[in-house]
Amino acid sequence: MTSKAINNITSASDKAGSLATLTAAMGCASCFPALGSLASSIGMGFLAQYEGLFINTLLPLFAAIVLISHVISFVTHQCWYRGLAGITGPSMVLLTLYPLWFYNWSSYLLYAGIALMLIVATWDIFYPANKSCNIA
Repeated sequence: MTSKAINNITSASDKAGSLATLTAAMGCASCFPALGSLASSIGMGFLAQYEGLFINTLLPLFAAIVLISHVISFVTHQCWYRGLAGITGPSMVLLTLYPLWFYNWSSYLLYAGIALMLIVATWDIFYPANKSCNIA
């Protein structure tokens, strides 16, 4: 595969995974009231019936897809600040869902991780990574 094809695949998986992670989090109104309120206000309240599936299966799956996509992108582009920004968001989501779930502040970490994933996906739309970005 060429580097352009890899870049297209990682870029698409990053955006799709970020939006899917947000959608999965919006399906859990009791766990994340702010996102649940947003979901119901835009007509996605029907997702609440799939809360267990979203939180236990889809949210970690989509966060893992985004994480893998950013690791591949980092290896391809060697741009440390893009790699760090891209890997931090899904790592925060996965850490929140597994070892840190029972702490009171974990929902804030999850919100921050999802927001960071969306910011990095938007950043990638407007300023895509170059072939090699060797800034030290």
